[in-house]
Amino acid sequence: MGRKILLELSETQREELEEGYRNGRGHTFRQRCRMVLLKFQGLPGKEISPIVGIKSQNQINRWVKRYQDCYAELGLESLRNEPGQGRKTILDPEQDEDTLREAVKSERQRLSQAKRLVEEQTGKTFHLKTLKRFLKDLSADISASDAL
Repeated sequence: MGRKILLELSETQREELEEGYRNGRGHTFRQRCRMVLLKFQGLPGKEISPIVGIKSQNQINRWVKRYQDCYAELGLESLRNEPGQGRKTILDPEQDEDTLREAVKSERQRLSQAKRLVEEQTGKTFHLKTLKRFLKDLSADISASDAL
């Protein structure tokens, strides 16, 4: 059996965590706030894991440790994911915008053909939905810049 992690929270920390648990944006953030609060109440990871729906006690302990270690500099933000996590985009607006515009202009009626052209020119393979999403985001950026 591992050693028990004891967590001491100030009143303001506890209130911040409760506020984050009740009103925080995102399910995982609220879940992490709840983990820390339950750990503060003295519950072991074995009892916390079924409550929050996480199988790994190590994951619970890692988030509690991260909160303890990073609270001074990051505060409650230490329980959020850092930016840049997740899969990187295939199509880069800075590199691929001109190529995409030309392909869509030449194959305006058949986006699948425009996709094929872009794949040949860039050497990147992607799904048709990726192209549609990229074009939608691109048009939103253009509309926003026109509004300014």
